[in-house]
Amino acid sequence: MRCPFCSNDDTQVKDSRPNEDASAIRRRRYCPACGARFTTFERVQLRDITIIKKSGRRVPFDRDKLARSIYTAMRKRPVEPERLERLITGLVRRLESMGESEIPSDLVGELVMEGLASLDQVAYVRFASVYRNFREAKDFEEFVGRLSGSPRD
Repeated sequence: MRCPFCSNDDTQVKDSRPNEDASAIRRRRYCPACGARFTTFERVQLRDITIIKKSGRRVPFDRDKLARSIYTAMRKRPVEPERLERLITGLVRRLESMGESEIPSDLVGELVMEGLASLDQVAYVRFASVYRNFREAKDFEEFVGRLSGSPRD
């Protein structure tokens, strides 16, 4: 593992342990060249996934990008970080276990919305507003009206 501080290729593992939900190995590392300490996470990747964007462009799946979008939707919401990590890990496992190497971005968005709906309604609406490209307040009103089961006129 390359040192993120000095780019030395020869770093040493000082401590390894599984993370809370055993979905990754957390490793504390030390760089003998500059003396820096840093943490890495090692995860099992069942298959390489390619995301097919709405434009038809293909990009490699990025777990960190998925996590950033979920954390953005959950910003300042009273949900424990462990629950968010379980949601993200569960979504990644679902994508990997689908058996497909190419997955449409629409499907990923719908899975994220499904996960957020069960976790936090405000985050669900926040994510939906970006994912479904709400343009004005009326779009929010209609979406929230469908959530509460009372259509708004």
